[in-house]
Amino acid sequence: MPVIPGLGRLKWENHCEFEASLHYIWATLRMERGAKEKNHQLYKPYTNGIIAKDPTSLEEEIKEIRRSGSSKVLDNTPEFELSDIFYFCRKGMETIMDDEVTKRFSAEELESWNLLSRTNYNFQYISLRLTVLWGLGVLIRYCFLLPLRIALAFTGISLLVVGTTLVGYLPNGRFKEFLSKHVHLMCYRICVRALTAIITYHDRKNRPRNGGLCVANHTSPIDVIILASDGYYAMVGQVHGGLMGVIQRAMVKACPHVWFERSEVKDRHLVAKRLTEHVQDKSKLPILIFPEGTCINNTSVMMFKKGSFEIGATVYPVAIKYDPQFGDAFWNSSKYGMVTYLLRMMTSWAIVCSVWYLPPMTREKDEDAVQFANRVKSAIARQGGLVDLLWDGGLKREKVKDTFKEEQQKLYSKMIVGNHEDRSRS
Repeated sequence: MPVIPGLGRLKWENHCEFEASLHYIWATLRMERGAKEKNHQLYKPYTNGIIAKDPTSLEEEIKEIRRSGSSKVLDNTPEFELSDIFYFCRKGMETIMDDEVTKRFSAEELESWNLLSRTNYNFQYISLRLTVLWGLGVLIRYCFLLPLRIALAFTGISLLVVGTTLVGYLPNGRFKEFLSKHVHLMCYRICVRALTAIITYHDRKNRPRNGGLCVANHTSPIDVIILASDGYYAMVGQVHGGLMGVIQRAMVKACPHVWFERSEVKDRHLVAKRLTEHVQDKSKLPILIFPEGTCINNTSVMMFKKGSFEIGATVYPVAIKYDPQFGDAFWNSSKYGMVTYLLRMMTSWAIVCSVWYLPPMTREKDEDAVQFANRVKSAIARQGGLVDLLWDGGLKREKVKDTFKEEQQKLYSKMIVGNHEDRSRS
């Protein structure tokens, strides 16, 4: 029987994943039984069993409130009724109880316990047997896996800095491009192994090509190495200092990455100009961009910034979906620093994810940049099984903009004025 290279490793990874899944299923069943014995209600992520939202408009809901609270015919009512206040009070209470935005910036909580005590805080102690398994897991993850992973990460980063620096001294040409590509791929794949990442790539025929934009949802800084270990990209980002600055300066010598100074990032037109110049050269690598601008917890996709969709390039959407049973890849940057976050990743069991390359998309004639961005975002959300949200990821650190409040005020005012105009004509 012929031996297929890598098949043994693949079977071993699938076997380990299957064995781990059995432990999680057993733990979940044990939790459910314990909850029933103690008359506790199991946590259901992102549902509270109280609020049932129907996709109705503001006008329809206010009309329903008026009908139920008054025997008058709606068309004969005055422009404003006191009962209208109940609509806004109810919406406010629903938003407080079931905030669909804020919870996207915290770790996804699972219904089951994954032996990490990180994604279900209601069940940190279930039984003695699981506690013993958890203790053994701590010893394995911290005393055996962590040193190996740190060694691999150090090796990958060191090779990246040294390799790209040496390649940078070569004259421009196909040989330099060939070496640069393989140095990048080799180093990123070593870094992926440092996280014990098990990645499944789908539809590789749709992988981004030169002169295009690779657009993906954003969960973690490791999204970069997840994608770059399967393709060759030009990175876009702000110039940093310290170790990150050393890596950036080495990488740009071997590959045309696009790094911006802090002052340039604030100038949207300058950024758009540099990106346009890059994609117009069809010999240059595809640019990897995360238009959300911040990390979301992999349960949804939030608003894409329109700047990347104004430059007229072909967009190659990519959907990334992590399996939180084996390790939570979400980076809560307001809670954890980069070093702490990487330590948490390296002390997880594994980072398991699926990557889908979607067919390329171009901006249509009757479509503006915002509509194009929303169409790409919807395609990514649909493929990755994520919730498609219109909210700006900037709400992670900022307050709601006044424009959102004014929009609701305009809708209500339009309804009142519209009713008044209709009665005037009659």
